[in-house]
Amino acid sequence: MRVIMTGGGTGGHVNPALAIADTIKKYEPDSEIIFVGTKRGIENKLVPARGYELHHVDVRGIRRSLSPANIRAAYLAATSPYKAKKLIKEFRPDVVIGTGGYVSWPVVKAASMCGVPSALHESNAIAGVAVKMLQDKVDRIYLNFEATGNTLHCPEKLLRVGNPLPEGFSSISREEAREKLGIGDSYKNVILSYGGSMGAEKVNDAVLALMREYTSKHPETLHIHATGSIEWEIAGGQFREMGLDKCPNIEFLEYIYDMQLKMAAADIVICRAGALTVSELATAGKCPIFIPSPNVTENHQYKNAKVLADAGCALVFEEKELTDGASKLISAVEELLSPEGEERRRVMGEKIRSFAVEDSNRLIYEDVRALVDSRK
Repeated sequence: MRVIMTGGGTGGHVNPALAIADTIKKYEPDSEIIFVGTKRGIENKLVPARGYELHHVDVRGIRRSLSPANIRAAYLAATSPYKAKKLIKEFRPDVVIGTGGYVSWPVVKAASMCGVPSALHESNAIAGVAVKMLQDKVDRIYLNFEATGNTLHCPEKLLRVGNPLPEGFSSISREEAREKLGIGDSYKNVILSYGGSMGAEKVNDAVLALMREYTSKHPETLHIHATGSIEWEIAGGQFREMGLDKCPNIEFLEYIYDMQLKMAAADIVICRAGALTVSELATAGKCPIFIPSPNVTENHQYKNAKVLADAGCALVFEEKELTDGASKLISAVEELLSPEGEERRRVMGEKIRSFAVEDSNRLIYEDVRALVDSRK
C-alpha cells in the first residue's frame, strides 16, 4: 500500500498519524508511507525520528484576531491544494489520511481533486475546522468520541474507532509498571502530573502548590511531574526555592519518555485534556484530574474533559479556578487519596475505560484497506 499521512502542528495530531503508519507497516511491511507537514510543526522532530520521509506544504492557520497575517494565510489556503497535487501525482498514493491540523486541508483536498481515496481522523469531541471543511470531500471520517458526529453532517461517512495509540500501551499492569520503575511497595500512592511536551505555566504553578501543601507532607505518596521544555528552567527554580528538591518522594522532570510505564503505575493523573491524553487515560483506566488549556481552538480541551466529567469518570478544573493557591486541586487530591477515596478512584477508572475502543489501530487499518480495495 502507498500512503500519504498528513497532520501536524502538535503531538496530538502527529502521534496518531505515526500510530496509524506503524500499524499499516505491521500488517503490510512492504508499504511505502510518507508524511506531509509544515516546516514549523513538531512533526519535524517526531516523524524523521521514526524513520519516515517528511515533505512540506506551506500553509498557515487563520488567526482568531484581526491580523494582516490572515491575508497570507487565506492566500495559502486557496493555493496550497494545487501545490499538494504535484506531490500526489509524483508519489501516486493508494490513500491519503489526515489526522488534523491546518496542513491536512491542502493535502486531503488535493487527494479529492485527484480522485484518490481519503480519510480523516478526528480526535477531539468537537470536530476541528479542517475536518468540517473537508467532510464533503473525503470517503471516511474516523472518530474518537461518538458525540463528535453531532458536529458533522455526513453520518454515512462516520466510523468510531477511538484514538490510535503506540502498540502495547495498555498491556502492562499497575504492579508490573511499579516493579519496572523500581517503585515496588515503597509508596502507597503515585501521583503523575504534566502539562504537555512544551509545558504549561498554570499547570506547573498549581502542581508546585500541590507539592508544597500536600506531597511534601505525605511521604507515603510518590509524585512524578514533568514541566515541559519551555517551563523547565523557571519551574525548576521555583521547585528549589520551595525546598522541594529535598523531598525524596518527588521526581521533578523536564519530559516523560516512558509515559506508558508511569501512567500505568499512577493512581491519579493530573494533566491537560488533549484528545491523545484522554485516550491514553481511557485505555489505561486511570483516574484523571483535568486542567484544560483555554488557549486552543473552540475550547476543545474543556469539551473533551466535560464529556468524561459528565460520565462521572474525571474531575475538571479550569485554570481560572486555580488562582488562589490551587486549593480546589489540593482538596480533590486529598479526597481521592484518602481511604474513603479509594473506591471512588476504582469506579472512575472503570467508567473511563468505556471511552476506550479496543484495538483501535487494527480497526483503522482494516477500514483503510477496504477503502483502497473498493477503488480497484
